[in-house]
Amino acid sequence: MIRAIKVEESDNVATLLFEAKAGDSVYVFNKAGEQAAVLTAANDIPRGHKIALKGIAEGEPVMKYSFVIGTAIKDIAAGEHVHVHNESSNRGRGDLA
Repeated sequence: MIRAIKVEESDNVATLLFEAKAGDSVYVFNKAGEQAAVLTAANDIPRGHKIALKGIAEGEPVMKYSFVIGTAIKDIAAGEHVHVHNESSNRGRGDLA
């Protein structure tokens, strides 16, 4: 079973606990250990990377831990791998201070 964890209710991404291949069912659990969603991986996603829980439009914030961690640089579909190819990170950037 491919699992992912969603930390806060406002998060629009979850972190994969296992690698997922395109087409795999990904079971998303909340921090209480309850199943929160089931998604289909749109593409291969490495363990520890993010999966979109819902569609995120270009320019919208990427939310993880109830914080904005980045901005979508193109439309991201539910189940898609969220990483540097479709998200611009806000973390560790001195130019955004």
